[in-house]
Amino acid sequence: MPELRTRPVRPADLGDDTELGELDQATWSTLHSVQSRPQPPYEPFFSDRSRPEHLLVAEAEDAAGEVRIAGYIRVVPPTALACHTHVRQIQGLAVADWARGRGVARTLLRAALASARGDGASRMTLRVLGHNAPARALYESEGFVVEGVLPGEFLLAGRYVDDVLMGRSLTP
Repeated sequence: MPELRTRPVRPADLGDDTELGELDQATWSTLHSVQSRPQPPYEPFFSDRSRPEHLLVAEAEDAAGEVRIAGYIRVVPPTALACHTHVRQIQGLAVADWARGRGVARTLLRAALASARGDGASRMTLRVLGHNAPARALYESEGFVVEGVLPGEFLLAGRYVDDVLMGRSLTP
């Protein structure tokens, strides 16, 4: 499948709330989520924990030629500790079904790495479920390495799943 021509990755804004919420609901899966499937009435996408400034979004034209959000990545400081300000953590990455397999996740990941570097971060970390082979392969191809594994950390769909901790330097 050819790479999707996205517009430049941009920061999210409050006007993206509904579309991001719909994307989040549509892409929910035990492949990457440890939370229960969202049920109506749906909570707003943005909250005190997930603010627009934490997200980058990729937009592209769908099959009908409509410009829509194709995906997002959420990057935050992992803690409020002063000794931890050099680290950013990916705490969410989602790509719409219509945009999958076309470079959107890689584009978002690279934009997040560049943004974190621009903010003065020198390290990026993330957690990924052990059975999520596509995500793990993407992260490894972009320089992330496994730094730890919490075996059987989650019980998802009747199966114990590892929590894999990955990280990489943002300095050359």
